[in-house]
Amino acid sequence: MRVEPAVSGEARAAIREALLTGGAEPADAPLLQPLGLLLDLAGEAMRARLFVVQAEGGAEMCLRPDFTVAVARQHIERGALSGRYYYEGAAFRAAPGSDRPEEFLQMGVEVFAPAEGSPARADAEIAQIAWQAARAGGRGDLTLWLGDVGLFGPFIDSLGMSGALAGRLKRVAGRPRLLAAELARAGRESAAPGAEGALAARLAGLPQAEAAALLEEVWSLAGIEPVGGRGPGEIAALLVRKADAARAAALKADQAGAISAFMAISDAPEPALAKVRALAGRKAGMLDAALETWRARLERLAQVAPADHMRFAPALGHAFDYYDGLTFEVRSAALGEDRPIAVGGRYDSLLARLGARADAGAVGCVVRPWRAYVEGEA
Repeated sequence: MRVEPAVSGEARAAIREALLTGGAEPADAPLLQPLGLLLDLAGEAMRARLFVVQAEGGAEMCLRPDFTVAVARQHIERGALSGRYYYEGAAFRAAPGSDRPEEFLQMGVEVFAPAEGSPARADAEIAQIAWQAARAGGRGDLTLWLGDVGLFGPFIDSLGMSGALAGRLKRVAGRPRLLAAELARAGRESAAPGAEGALAARLAGLPQAEAAALLEEVWSLAGIEPVGGRGPGEIAALLVRKADAARAAALKADQAGAISAFMAISDAPEPALAKVRALAGRKAGMLDAALETWRARLERLAQVAPADHMRFAPALGHAFDYYDGLTFEVRSAALGEDRPIAVGGRYDSLLARLGARADAGAVGCVVRPWRAYVEGEA
């Protein structure tokens, strides 16, 4: 395993000081994390980047690829409404076809609080913390990139498509591969019943519990042992989703063109928001409230970084698709877009998926210290 070079104590202290602005209590996370849960959150495409191990009792686990999910689970288990946590430690993630480190240091902060009113203040605070932590390394070529997974939904609504199609697109907003598949289907007829596979079609007509039981019975008759940390319920749900997608209506060519143009926007924040509005469909009013929220957020973000050091790309996302609002990256021109120094954003829906109360809110950021320092090129 390729290991990132050690970062000096002085460097870590400077980044830690920035991350602890506003106070936070220390948190840690077990080295082994549940594989099935992380695949549910990140999608199967993430499997190739995880280090899978066999835990005691035969359960498949993986080396900790990130701290956010683990810290969120710990917060929920405490039963607290609010919490602010700081962490630093090794994370393990492969970059297929790359010679980059697979074990590297992460430092970050996660903030949990009831999602009341506008989250703009907390969003701007975390973005500012990430910006200051990245600047602690002395690089003068930094840019704050902003995005918003939550803007995709109102944009889709503005195009006036059917509810089922709009819902399916919103579900894959954070998964580029699945969204690309939807765009590739544009203008095609939906598949004939059964074209998606007999088993998937049969499962699609059953309640989830019955679909899982049927799949388990098929496995038993065929002598098949499931692998990959997924049970019959999860696999049945995946097959049902694929069957539904195969039979569902496809995008019209003009709708696919608007979505592709939306995903390609990359500009200074104000011109970028204007481009989003210009691409809206006949129900453009459904997008206006979201754009006004962004203009209010930009007023706060103007205090974070100089205007000429900010860019907006609504499709900006991260390795894990649990982000559902603001996303951001602090990039160095020397390192390029695929090696950001800091990343973060809002992920309220992750807490609900992990069993938290409905009004829970969450925002956080993580910094790669080695990248922050001028000598660090990992």
